[in-house]
Amino acid sequence: MGVAPMTRLLPGITDVAAQAGVSTATVDRVLNRRAGVRQATVQRVLKAAAELNYLPEADLYAMLAPAPTRVTFLLPRDTSGFINMLGDMVGYSQGQWAPYNVKCRTEWVDSFNPEALAQALLRHGKRSDGLVMMALEDPAVREAVATLAERGVPVLTVISDIAHSQRAAYIGLDNRAAGRTAGYLIGRFIGAREGKVALIAGSLRYAAHHEREAGFLQVMQEMFPNLTVVGLREGHDDSAKNYRQTRALMDQYRDLAGLYNIGGAADGVARALSERGRDQPVVFVGHGLTPDTRAMLIDGSMDAVITQSPQATLMSCVRIFANLRDKRDLLSGVEVTRSQVIFRAVSYTHLRAHETRGN
Repeated sequence: MGVAPMTRLLPGITDVAAQAGVSTATVDRVLNRRAGVRQATVQRVLKAAAELNYLPEADLYAMLAPAPTRVTFLLPRDTSGFINMLGDMVGYSQGQWAPYNVKCRTEWVDSFNPEALAQALLRHGKRSDGLVMMALEDPAVREAVATLAERGVPVLTVISDIAHSQRAAYIGLDNRAAGRTAGYLIGRFIGAREGKVALIAGSLRYAAHHEREAGFLQVMQEMFPNLTVVGLREGHDDSAKNYRQTRALMDQYRDLAGLYNIGGAADGVARALSERGRDQPVVFVGHGLTPDTRAMLIDGSMDAVITQSPQATLMSCVRIFANLRDKRDLLSGVEVTRSQVIFRAVSYTHLRAHETRGN
């Protein structure tokens, strides 16, 4: 009677640990790509796994490849259609970032709440290699950015910046120039007649909204003495609030001739204006080209939209994080953010765009 040959056992995690001279817990951390293991130890574990044929060759190559840079976008919830579009684009454009080995995701935070934003920065900074936020001007946010900078987690700002902070870079329009553009457009559209012009902001907690207001007021004072600017109102990028603010302005100022919506929720403004119709025509300029504002341009509810490319904004952020990781110049390959002014076409059947370079 013959003796059955011994079955050769496949190597296990204990074999890899013994071969590499480390604990099984360390092998588990390496193979599951968890942090906290020195690179030399990682290489020793992977070399042992290769020698023992513990993992298929393709898996080993994948393990040897550097982990993608993890970037989290912290964007305000339920504000403007443009912000929502930007956040959604982070998810479905993931394939575009593959050549840069950067993985992006969006997290939504409470709008106009600096404490919530600061807490989100610190929380997500623990499991992200970099963060992108639409900044709120507040000491708590500034302190959170400083804490992350000390930990080596860079923070970028988009659309609205934060002054005197340790953020790595700002990607967005020159907002003072954008406000001047809005003022110039409204003044030219109104012409020589006298009247009142008004502004509705999301919140002056956003430096962008404050800067746009300042640029608007400058150009009004410099170029349009026939127009009087009435006090700015905040609508918190809420459609119903913007509707009520616009109705109140039109009731108070029967000679209201122009309105600049600095933030989002343009639909609320447009609804109030359309209810008054030709009895009280008002030039309306806003921000952010979205399906909604495009429709308002086509039907005549809006006269012009100042916008920027969300795709270009995202690509600039990805390039900056790749540059930081690879120790290149911060802005290498990063294009200057350009503004676009989209006008309502005379035929109402198409839109034409005039592109101007942002400063």
